[in-house]
Amino acid sequence: MRRLAPVIALLCLVTGISAPASAAAPLANLAHLDALTTRVSPPAVAGHSTYRQDSDPRLGALWVYADRLADGGYKPTGGGTYDAATNTYGQGAYDADDISRAAVVYLRHWRAGGDGHSREQAYALLRGLTYLQTTTGPHAGDVVLWMQPDGTLNPSALPKEDPDPSDSGPSYWLARTVWALGEGYAAFRHSDPGFASFLRERLDLAIKALDRDVLAHYGSFQTVHGVKVPSWLIADGADATSEAVLGLSAYVVAGGPPAARTALDRFATGIAAMSAGNPGNWPYGAILPWALSRSDWHAWGTQMPSALARATPPLGRPRLLGAAVADAAVFTPHLLTATGPDNGLLPTPIDGSQIAYGADARFEGLLAVASAARSDGLRRLAGVAAGWFFGQNPAGAAMYDPATGVTFDGVSADGVVNRNSGAESTVHGLLTMEALDAAPDLAALARASAHVVRRDGQRTVEAESATLTGGAHVVRPDSPWTGDSQWSGGAYVTGGGRLAWTLPASPQPRLVEPVAYLLPGARDRAEFRSGNALLGRVRFGATGPQGVAPAPGALLPVALPGSLPPGAVTLTADGSGDLDAVELTPLVSSLVTGGTALLSSVARTPRTVTVTVPGDGRLRAATYDTEGRTKEARTTAGRTVTVTVPPGGFALITP
Repeated sequence: MRRLAPVIALLCLVTGISAPASAAAPLANLAHLDALTTRVSPPAVAGHSTYRQDSDPRLGALWVYADRLADGGYKPTGGGTYDAATNTYGQGAYDADDISRAAVVYLRHWRAGGDGHSREQAYALLRGLTYLQTTTGPHAGDVVLWMQPDGTLNPSALPKEDPDPSDSGPSYWLARTVWALGEGYAAFRHSDPGFASFLRERLDLAIKALDRDVLAHYGSFQTVHGVKVPSWLIADGADATSEAVLGLSAYVVAGGPPAARTALDRFATGIAAMSAGNPGNWPYGAILPWALSRSDWHAWGTQMPSALARATPPLGRPRLLGAAVADAAVFTPHLLTATGPDNGLLPTPIDGSQIAYGADARFEGLLAVASAARSDGLRRLAGVAAGWFFGQNPAGAAMYDPATGVTFDGVSADGVVNRNSGAESTVHGLLTMEALDAAPDLAALARASAHVVRRDGQRTVEAESATLTGGAHVVRPDSPWTGDSQWSGGAYVTGGGRLAWTLPASPQPRLVEPVAYLLPGARDRAEFRSGNALLGRVRFGATGPQGVAPAPGALLPVALPGSLPPGAVTLTADGSGDLDAVELTPLVSSLVTGGTALLSSVARTPRTVTVTVPGDGRLRAATYDTEGRTKEARTTAGRTVTVTVPPGGFALITP
């Protein structure tokens, strides 16, 4: 069957990894994505047109959602309230966000295995996507987000989008359009020069819009709680900008003009500037996705390491790769041993739901950085991270079905699977599967990492769970949202007094990070002890000016210099200030699955750890430093392995 044809290679620009000589049974099945695609003939609208529309008015579109039916099938549907009388939705039936990313799936599938149907689907969707782009007026180059079932544009959706109308400024959907057009031009430039020329015109128009509305601010910075952040990110998002960079990188490699290279260079510079922290300090080397918050990270859309890895070769700027390596080699092991690809660390794990968009972003980031940095460790870590799709998630359930091509819409923190399968989930499941098909050894690692046996990573202890004495008391604000972060558990403790916690024991020392609301000029202080041992102090005024941040204070973890001793079960805080929670992290965290183990260090010195991995057969044990470089690798006969993890580094124990 065409939809199950083997994928025998993947573009160098996608993975940088050579395709295997032969492929096993493929994982990528585009049948469900095909079922979401449709054709539509939109009415004539000034400022909107596409390639050869007069001779071929039927354009490619994609249903945004798909509801699971009682018989296990799926019914495509739109977004927002449906009006049967007009056959319209409050938002629409199809959107630029999903059409663009589906086009990327088909482009990569076509180029990997020569599939003619995927080429046809990519062509149709790119024609539909470019119809959504506004070609005239003051907002030329921007993109209308929504389209109704009959092809009518809906520039002002309900609920409203930002910007509104959706083609009145830079947006996530403009960034994703650039991604699709860049990969589309690279794919069609030899096989269909006429269509490629059209895509180039529209991509150049999009770049002009970004130059006008975003890159006009290049070189200027805004202050967020005393930290300078770039003013030239699309929608103030390193996440949105990263998806545009994926397209710009493909365009520049395929011979795009100097304006494209300049845009690529400037956007990549802005993304790299959002890197923060180190192994023992929030956000642990991650590239933050939102420029207006130092306390907000989410897995969805975090293509920043992928983007920097793709941009580094065509720009010839290897220093850009440093931020991507830290995100991949320091932050991602920390994340995987703690929770997996959560939808919201704010800065504690507020939203523990997980979706394919986030899991795919983590996987593709590792794979791209591994190629650019020539790191075997990061490449193998990508295989472990892809285990999310096969059961390494809160439900312990497979989220992707290779027999149908369905990727479920997500899983809640308490393990409930949303078995709907809309466009976004389908797309990002397939992007991961296409890459795994090109690397069968990583597919095997993903399957071996499918089920969590034990996770021992960062854990949150709520401030309000402490025994309170003196003036300390619990506050439950009307809204847990501070403006740029969120109170864990919807509450915090304030006032002078003592907080005393009884903790579960751990055989390891633990990093202690009180999550404090830091306010410029605040004089409050708190002293943290375990028994008679002083662990450190928190100064609640230790932050800079608010600047453009939406909240006057910053809710941030503050790492104490002293570790909680092994076996310690008590922790106290004396003083005053607004305290949200305390994060406790073993100096070496661990994720043990049915066939693999990942260890992640926040220690300042090497730490020796013993771990047992379920199963039979020999194991490969390897350790890596904070740049993903191999420090030691060996094969062991037994399933109980002792390794010495480098400071801040990670270790992998795999078949």
